[in-house]
Amino acid sequence: MEIIMNRIFQKFLQSVIDLSSVRARCCEDNTHDIDMNPDAEAPIPEWKVYFDGNFWEPSGKDRAGTEIRLDKQFEWAGHHWIIPAAYSCNKGLVLDFCMCTPAEDIREFMKKWDLTPENDSCLNFTQEQQLQIDLDNPLCLDIIPCLKLNGTTMQASHSCSVVFNPCLPDEINNEPEAKWVLKHYELDTSYGWMIFRAAFLWPDKRRPAIKSLSLTIEQQPFRMPGPHFKIHSPGDQFAFSHPVSETKYTLTVQKLEQQTLSQNRMDSDRWLYPTHFTTMSYTLSPEPDNDISIHDCADNDKPLEVAPATDSFSPEVQTDLACIDIIGGADEPTIILCGNNNQANLHVAYSALHFKPVSDDIEWRIEFNIIRFSKKTFLLI
Repeated sequence: MEIIMNRIFQKFLQSVIDLSSVRARCCEDNTHDIDMNPDAEAPIPEWKVYFDGNFWEPSGKDRAGTEIRLDKQFEWAGHHWIIPAAYSCNKGLVLDFCMCTPAEDIREFMKKWDLTPENDSCLNFTQEQQLQIDLDNPLCLDIIPCLKLNGTTMQASHSCSVVFNPCLPDEINNEPEAKWVLKHYELDTSYGWMIFRAAFLWPDKRRPAIKSLSLTIEQQPFRMPGPHFKIHSPGDQFAFSHPVSETKYTLTVQKLEQQTLSQNRMDSDRWLYPTHFTTMSYTLSPEPDNDISIHDCADNDKPLEVAPATDSFSPEVQTDLACIDIIGGADEPTIILCGNNNQANLHVAYSALHFKPVSDDIEWRIEFNIIRFSKKTFLLI
């Protein structure tokens, strides 16, 4: 359950849900103090940044990086950004990005979706609503950073992020790691912040002298829900337009087929999984780039527990996410391009999984992969 709950709010209401095991690890050295005073906050550790570390487990085998103050500020993607510092480490360079969001924008977002500690589970929202929540979230923006050192592009290694939300109720605490970042960089706590940390490898595996440093930020494509439609037989068509390019497309059904997965592929003696689904083969005219996908509007049937857990560490709640990976993944486009040379433009979409054979009255949804903001380059040094 907690895995699903985190899906919607992992970049926003991270501290609305139960405290994570990560936070527990950060506080385990102070268990006695916290037990005596539940309201006591974890002490602020010494600020150190390691190449292989993150906000929750900062320590690494190598020495901590040397802080290089940058204090660069710019406007991009409707937000004010601050790049306070970079850290020169043995393996590469670590860069912190701080995206600022007015508190009023966050309040409006929470009010629109009635987001409260009692209404924080994605089980309360449809798939389409979850997509729209991600789009509306003012503290959520997936980026692709590209860093050039002395004119040479550095290879991105890994990244992580924390969020500070000033609009959470008093009884709900933000992650202490987010508070530590704000304190170290002296960021205004009346605003919301997404702090994104990215690590980049040195181009030739040796630490060079930094003569110039430029950053290009690009937005990752995001999924936008589109129109719904129903089809019943091969030859049926559905016309729609792209929300950005306004290109008009026609979807033509080539084949509908009910299929069944083998329970043996589920590899579980404890759970009985749904196995019935429908595939829809179709073409799109004109043929688009990889920015259009088709999804079933219905959720997958939840698996049924048929045997008690024998492992005390087994999760108490199973969800339908467990069985979706077999036919495409719950969080990935359920659309593939077939490799048949005679049907190079044939696509296949999969319905949700059900315990009973799926009828032909499936409601499908178009989804678009959209980029709202153009990439931009900023000179840091």
